[in-house]
Amino acid sequence: MTQPENLRSLLQEVANGKITPDMALDSLKDLSYESVGEFAKIDHHRELRTGFPEVIWGPGKTPEQIVKIMQVMRQRNPVVMATRIEPAVYTALQPKIRDLRYYELARICAVTPPTIEPKMAGLIGILTAGTADLAVAEEAAVTAELSGLRVQRLWDVGVAGIHRLLNNRHLISSSSVLIVVAGMEGALPSVVAGLADCPVIAVPTSIGYGASFGGLAPLLTMLNSCASGVGVVNIDNGFGAAILAGQILRTAEKLRLTSSGS
Repeated sequence: MTQPENLRSLLQEVANGKITPDMALDSLKDLSYESVGEFAKIDHHRELRTGFPEVIWGPGKTPEQIVKIMQVMRQRNPVVMATRIEPAVYTALQPKIRDLRYYELARICAVTPPTIEPKMAGLIGILTAGTADLAVAEEAAVTAELSGLRVQRLWDVGVAGIHRLLNNRHLISSSSVLIVVAGMEGALPSVVAGLADCPVIAVPTSIGYGASFGGLAPLLTMLNSCASGVGVVNIDNGFGAAILAGQILRTAEKLRLTSSGS
């Protein structure tokens, strides 16, 4: 049965009273996708299921494929985002999608409305140990902002000069979720978690000398954190950290609404 036939059958069952609108909504969460050529299938209902729309992973795709995917996605989504886009790829994309915006440090391309209003309460604080970690941190920050989340940045506050962090404890105390990005030995998330009363998402980066093994050393440090309340994402995964932070805020919002409605 094709996608339109599935949808027509589902709507007919609602009209006949065989299923409720809420049951139909649950079914729709797994129904809709759209093929783009022979190389992609766009998951239009991902936001309905998870709260966040599908995002394009740039590496491994040609500029022509990215253009076609973005053109299909923008018909149904106010924000369309592609990650890990190098400047040369953006140069190839820009003439074909003229309103495309490029966040160079984050390596993100996006088609967006003029303004993106916050979708939920809560503040994500994003910290880096050093300037070399900025690309990963900006990937997290831009992803969060394009997802309708409020972000506050604090860069270069690593443990080599711990007073820089302690002088900015107000950001830690005002945040609902913290994303802490660090390479080298990866100690910063443990320190931050010892000061925070909110979840800390640790992001190891591939920055460091040879014995850091491309981020493996900070990854293991973060996994072995003595401080409690630390969750760890993969090396250089700023995008994943931002989505996890958003899901934490979304869960808090759902609980608040459930509590107020009871």
